[in-house]
Amino acid sequence: MAGTVTHADARHTQADIRMSESGIGEKDQTSVVPDRDLHVYAGRPLAFLLRYMRNRMMAHVMVFGSVGLAIGCAVLSSYAIRHLVDVMTATAHDGPVQAVWMAVAVLAGLIALDNLGWRIAGWFASRTFIEMTGDIRRDLFRFLTGHSPAYFAERMPTSLAARIATAGNVCFTIENLLAWSVLPPALHVLLSVTLMLTVSWLMGGVTVILAAALCLLMFRLAVRGRKLHGDYAAAAAGLEGETLDVMGNIALVRAFGMRRQELMRFNTMAGKEMGQRLRSQRYMEKLRMLHGALTALLTVGLLFWTVMLWQYGKASVGEVVMVITLGFAILYGTRDLALALVETVQYNARLSEVLSALLVPHDMPDKEDAVPHPGPVRGEIVFENVGFAYPGAGNVLDGFNLLIAAGTRVGLVGRSGSGKSTVLALLQRLRFVQAGRILIDGEDICSLTDDGLRACLSIVPQDVSLLHRTVLENIRYGRPEATDDAVRAAAEAAGCAEFIEAMPEGFQTLVGDRGVKLSGGQRQRIAIARAFLRNAPILILDEATSALDTESEAHVQKALERLMVGRTVIAVAHRLSTLRNFDRIVVMQNGRIVEDGAPALLEQQDGPYKHFLNQQVTHTNDVA
Repeated sequence: MAGTVTHADARHTQADIRMSESGIGEKDQTSVVPDRDLHVYAGRPLAFLLRYMRNRMMAHVMVFGSVGLAIGCAVLSSYAIRHLVDVMTATAHDGPVQAVWMAVAVLAGLIALDNLGWRIAGWFASRTFIEMTGDIRRDLFRFLTGHSPAYFAERMPTSLAARIATAGNVCFTIENLLAWSVLPPALHVLLSVTLMLTVSWLMGGVTVILAAALCLLMFRLAVRGRKLHGDYAAAAAGLEGETLDVMGNIALVRAFGMRRQELMRFNTMAGKEMGQRLRSQRYMEKLRMLHGALTALLTVGLLFWTVMLWQYGKASVGEVVMVITLGFAILYGTRDLALALVETVQYNARLSEVLSALLVPHDMPDKEDAVPHPGPVRGEIVFENVGFAYPGAGNVLDGFNLLIAAGTRVGLVGRSGSGKSTVLALLQRLRFVQAGRILIDGEDICSLTDDGLRACLSIVPQDVSLLHRTVLENIRYGRPEATDDAVRAAAEAAGCAEFIEAMPEGFQTLVGDRGVKLSGGQRQRIAIARAFLRNAPILILDEATSALDTESEAHVQKALERLMVGRTVIAVAHRLSTLRNFDRIVVMQNGRIVEDGAPALLEQQDGPYKHFLNQQVTHTNDVA
């Protein structure tokens, strides 16, 4: 390998990192295990919401209890007004007025409690509903990160991210609807009917029947429109995901002059989304118009009925006032309740769509009895009769066996489709083996927790993943608790400290979306620094230098040589020159090992490895 350094130098560099960060090689025991049971709530928005309301039970009791207190006082105010009117009517102008003032005091107290109840409910709700939104987003994010890469490869990640935010916002809206738009009119109607029954059982009974029929009619019509609301939610989520996808690939769009085509595509999708939204909103407006007409008819009828009772001496003036007040409250309460239920059903449909999209069961969960690696990890890897096939394809590996001794370097060589990348994917448990098993120091990787397995591995891929964060944060991703000094030591070991310090803000420089501000070689060396900091005993190199120019490759090779010292290394590389200092070369063909030995030995044999090597030499000469 170009730029070889001594083992002593490499050990010295790694010792510097350990001195900067005591215990840097220890396992992280604070990792979060995704909630695997969350998928049972897919398509069950009400149960999902109740789960989180129960988690903050007392706070919700305070919110809804205070609303109930306020509504109770508001309804009793009608009774207090009736009492005040009757007392004032029965009291002579020159008689004692203590009873009148007592009635005034009762009414004033109910008004004060009514206002106090709303303020208490608002105070608790302002925190409780927001915190519950945070709980939902955290849990959905945890669950989503528990999926395998294959899950994200089949979906639009930006759309999934948008749905997490949507779920929190929709739950927040539903809670507000329940607290301020559903519960108040429901309680108002119930308590008002109870008071009306004290005046006339017939009037109260008829009012109850009509109000219940009206609510039932509106609710059933609202449920019928659920598909319209769900279609709108799906269209809105798709449009948002499509927008984020284009914005994330704007360089590609501009490079191929596709702005006009993308605008046409966006306009088409936006038109469909607006059409779905219009159908959803128009359906709700039709329900509102129907309810408004029925409410006006019933209110007028109740007014005539009450006045007739007074005319025939069957109701006092106070009772007439109370009945009219309660009647209006009941009928308008049913209107508000019906409209709130319609809106709640709409948001419920949207939440159902979001949960159905997000809460797909994990395809690669940890076993129930999975444990971290007992350690310390030496790094021996064994593939034992491993079999694997991708869906709809033949076997990629069948009875595959490979032993990699701890601390050795093994390169995997072969044509595309020979199974090299599958071997690395199975070792990382990005896919489950379908036959046989893979062992690390005698421990089946399927019996380890996902975090326990990750603690054993460091990966330097061809396409380095960097977050839109600072250089310091991206290197520290290898070990989040590492100090700044440890990060700098890792950067020096990877040979990237110099160019990092030359950046405008040094280690605090933002790397841009997926590291767009850095060159390919710089991204690779930051990935190597991240692997240095992680200090895992097994190192996986997946075409780590194949996309680099000659100068960048030389820098990366030097850093890799330092990184590989003292570790078990398994590497896939098309440039065979990068594997000449390895202990073994394993040549694969059609999922089988056809050659296995030291590079110098295989170069002398007339086999596939020598053939590949000659082809690359010829190609290099032709290019020169």
